[in-house]
Amino acid sequence: METMNGIYDPKNNRHPKLESRRKKKKLSRSLHSNLNLQEGRSSYGVQPLGNLLFNGSGNHNARDVGLGTLSLFSDETVMDVLGFLDAKDLCHLALVSKAFYVFSNQESLWRTLVLHQLKGNFSFQGSWKSTYIATHCPFSSSSPTLMSHFKVSNFYSDYLFQSWLCANLEMKQEWLEVDNIERREKLSLDEFISTFEEPNRPVLISDVLGNWGSLKKWDREFLCEVAGDTEFAVGPVDMKLKDYFSYADRVKEERPLYLFDPKFGDKVPDLSLGYEIPIYFREDLFSLLGKERPDYRWLILGPARSGSSFHIDPNSTSAWNAVIKGSKKWILFPPAVVPPGVHPSPDGAEVASPVSIIEWFMNFYGETKHWKKRPIECICRAGEVIFVPNGWWHLVINLEDSIAITQNYVSRRNLLNVLDFLSRPNSRELVSGTEDRVNLYDKFRRAYEDFSPGSIEELKRRDEEKKSKKSVPFWECATDAKVGAFKFGF
Repeated sequence: METMNGIYDPKNNRHPKLESRRKKKKLSRSLHSNLNLQEGRSSYGVQPLGNLLFNGSGNHNARDVGLGTLSLFSDETVMDVLGFLDAKDLCHLALVSKAFYVFSNQESLWRTLVLHQLKGNFSFQGSWKSTYIATHCPFSSSSPTLMSHFKVSNFYSDYLFQSWLCANLEMKQEWLEVDNIERREKLSLDEFISTFEEPNRPVLISDVLGNWGSLKKWDREFLCEVAGDTEFAVGPVDMKLKDYFSYADRVKEERPLYLFDPKFGDKVPDLSLGYEIPIYFREDLFSLLGKERPDYRWLILGPARSGSSFHIDPNSTSAWNAVIKGSKKWILFPPAVVPPGVHPSPDGAEVASPVSIIEWFMNFYGETKHWKKRPIECICRAGEVIFVPNGWWHLVINLEDSIAITQNYVSRRNLLNVLDFLSRPNSRELVSGTEDRVNLYDKFRRAYEDFSPGSIEELKRRDEEKKSKKSVPFWECATDAKVGAFKFGF
């Protein structure tokens, strides 16, 4: 399943402990001409630090001159401090020096102000600062002075430059070429269970959504007609769908807001009629809890470049993700292989990772090409569904405006994993999607034992038998589909 951050929390656009964790990779050289940049927000003249060396020893950094004593602090620290200021203070500070002008105009500061003060009640004006000003001072929208961007010469900062670059760099072709997931058609339920679900292997199925009404009907016009004034969960706020579409049309930023709503079926029942659960995923044991079950299904909408950074799905569940419109790039690592640049805490409660998906591709994707244990990669297109086994790390990025449905589920094949997860001493911190984290294990176990008495012990016995059999390591049998047939072995 796609999520908004490392450990599932659909209301946040990234992990709370990562708010101050920013870019640490140095850009030691100037921007090369072979980088494809989309037309995005202004860089205010910021250049990578390496350009200071290329431009001659007599040159100076306007950043250090303009910050004065504060130049001793890292750019990350300066931004953290400015994050405590309100809009009026930032505007005043921008008049102090060229350096403070650049820092005070960074979009991340104004995005926080808009989302904190306006929640989802705003009309996006192309930039977060323009949105804030247009909302509080409508007369200023016609003022070229207030809305203009001035370039500052001789300002060098890897930290600020990479933020701008990640917001404007297009996906490189080399990031999209690998497609080594097994793709199947006419897959029987028994074969799905024995070949993919039981051995916990991902698969992309391309021919099971043909009877979904949403494939033909769900476009922007239809969704606005049935739900345009309905508020959906978008990152840390709730927004009307029509306002979100307006934002998605104009946004050019590093981490676009993602509409990711777990209650869409309750808010707009007609949307629940647009799809049906594929036959492979219909055994959903959490349904035994009725209304007390954790969140399990989400409507997902987002523009190109929006998506979910590396995470493992909540509560040890498996998931399926079906694309209705658009296309998505997926990268998956098995449970025992932590993706490069991702640092989970020992208990799994926190995950430190790059701020944006593009940053991960820029700084870490290349490392995987030299690994023996390469990730599973694919592009999932409209009409296709991907099975994400429990425990697998995965990253998802939209390659174009996309609409998708995803659901998490518990079947008998991953029931023991879910029960083990829910029974852990730290489950109160790790369990997601329910208000009753403490009692979820007891409620779920009792509900299942009432439904199928004695079957848990039988599942444990079978699991022990499987573990006693020696299997071939997964990664020794995986090859790139571009080279030949993709084979699996366990």
